[in-house]
Amino acid sequence: MEKRPSSLKRITTKKQAQKFIDEQVLAIQKQVGKDKVLLALSGGVDSSVVAALLNKAIGKQLVCVHVNHGLLRKGEPEQVIKVFKKEMKANLVYVDATDRFLDKLKGVKDPERKRKIIGKTFIDVFAEEAKKQEGVKYLAQGTIYPDILESKGVKAHHNVGGLPKGLKFELVEPVKFLYKDEVRVVGDTLGLPKNMVYRQPFPGPGLGVRCVGAITRDRLEALREADAIVREEIEKLKNVPWQYFCVVPDIQSTGIKDNKRYMGWPAIIRAVNTKDAVTAKAYEIPYKTLYKIRDRIVKEVPGINRVLWDYTDKPVSTIEWE
Repeated sequence: MEKRPSSLKRITTKKQAQKFIDEQVLAIQKQVGKDKVLLALSGGVDSSVVAALLNKAIGKQLVCVHVNHGLLRKGEPEQVIKVFKKEMKANLVYVDATDRFLDKLKGVKDPERKRKIIGKTFIDVFAEEAKKQEGVKYLAQGTIYPDILESKGVKAHHNVGGLPKGLKFELVEPVKFLYKDEVRVVGDTLGLPKNMVYRQPFPGPGLGVRCVGAITRDRLEALREADAIVREEIEKLKNVPWQYFCVVPDIQSTGIKDNKRYMGWPAIIRAVNTKDAVTAKAYEIPYKTLYKIRDRIVKEVPGINRVLWDYTDKPVSTIEWE
């Protein structure tokens, strides 16, 4: 496992962040030269900061690739296209690979297998996109230090432990030794929009690690809709937690609907606060908000007949369920 350099001090101020940016710009230019770089742009905090760093360092040599693997949150692909292509005028390639990913994940229950399938398929998609470009030798990723730490004995992240051994790209990972709070300071210093810098984190495998067990399209869609409700209601609070989302596991229980037996899945709400994602405390969601989420989910989302609340800290639980 790679260790964070002892010379890298915690980044808490814009002055420290600017020093880091200046160093990384030079490092990227030295590593890449005149070659092109493909960036896995999810639209999340980490990949957005990497995009800004690469754009500052190599400009038009950067090709941003946004892959819709069918595991994104509601409205997310449209939002990424709007922000990066239409507003920021980035060189963005959009790839809809929904069927490809879901077909490969069909029947797969083990979370490690799911992560590695998603990781390998991502690399396959990038390899295909690279063939359409000239001079691409590098793959940029928004890997951060907690990804590396958790990939040793906990779970494989799609951009660390999930990478196949025969990777044909050389990696460019400028923020891989930073914690999430440090990435946000760097993003602020780079001038990225506040709503992008402080957007809640979203795992690389997306809803694939929140649709617990073997993924089915109907349960995945129920998860997507329930998750949108959770986020919409929690964002109305005065103090919004660091991360908040929904999980729908592959279990069913008996319910009642229209005076008939109604088998459905549970929607599980999770919200946490943390500074570095290494440890986390469960966020105390007001009961009024919990009740509103409950009522909306069971009324608006087909297939869900129970709403539960996960208020376990990390450790012993990880933030994500898989």
